[in-house]
Amino acid sequence: MTSLANEIDAPRITEPAHTPVMVQEMLLALAPVEGGSFIDCNLGEGGHTEAILNGVRSARVLGIDLDYDALMRASERLSKWTSQLTLHHGNFADLYKIASSYRHVPVSGVLFDLGLSSAQLDTPDRGFSFRHEGRLDMRFNHSTGISAHDIVNRWSVEELESLIHDLGEEPRAGRVARGIVRNRPIETTLELATVVIKALNWPTYSRIHPATRTFQALRMAVNEEKENLERGLEEAVLSLNSGGRLVVISYHSVEDRIVKNFIRRSAASCICPPSLPECVCNSSPTLTPINKRVIKPTVSETQDNPRARSARMRVAERI
Repeated sequence: MTSLANEIDAPRITEPAHTPVMVQEMLLALAPVEGGSFIDCNLGEGGHTEAILNGVRSARVLGIDLDYDALMRASERLSKWTSQLTLHHGNFADLYKIASSYRHVPVSGVLFDLGLSSAQLDTPDRGFSFRHEGRLDMRFNHSTGISAHDIVNRWSVEELESLIHDLGEEPRAGRVARGIVRNRPIETTLELATVVIKALNWPTYSRIHPATRTFQALRMAVNEEKENLERGLEEAVLSLNSGGRLVVISYHSVEDRIVKNFIRRSAASCICPPSLPECVCNSSPTLTPINKRVIKPTVSETQDNPRARSARMRVAERI
């Protein structure tokens, strides 16, 4: 874990600021109070944190991100709030430990924005996009762990099929997996995208690119996103004070299902298997759901920012 609290002298960033998703909805969901303390678990380009600091007098924010480059960009964007802001290069799966090290708990709200930033998608060398030529990578922290290149070129066809089916929800995962193995070595994002297109016999009129699900699955596996999200949600509940809000913005059904099921379990007074005749778990609910239905971006937002169209927000309150 690395603190960036004293590293705000980052290089000047000149690129246009990333547009955060569902800002007004996020602020309403957090229900921020003056002087409140918050954790932004996916600081990214800093847009949501900027909105919190702009909208809540004397607010304090701990911003966490695995992507060091994103933290550097955010430090520039948020430079006028350095006295209210702490930046940390690390994994939100450890957010309670991180927040405790800064004496930043309990907090009034925890925000997860699980999507990729424009900078990550539009930087070819990061290997996230099937629309730009770049080496297969997809690591948020590109100094550690396995890359998408490792998975694509080393995993068996059975492992690839399971991965693409489970994390990408690709119904024809077997065809994609066999196509990948048949065309090895695959070095770049566009090479992989071409393999997927051929494997799925993609019609040119389709609205969704055929490689979307495969790239999603690889990115989630490379960064252990499913496991980290499950841990991070548990840590978030530990970090919240009574009445504090948990706000999660997800971008595909795998993530949203994890969040939905977590909130449901955390709101239940019994989590025993249905087969048991009586409760033996002695469980107590820790969260109350705030929205019965998932919150979606407005039509005007999706028109102005097409990348927001798949965003889904869920909100719960700490009991």
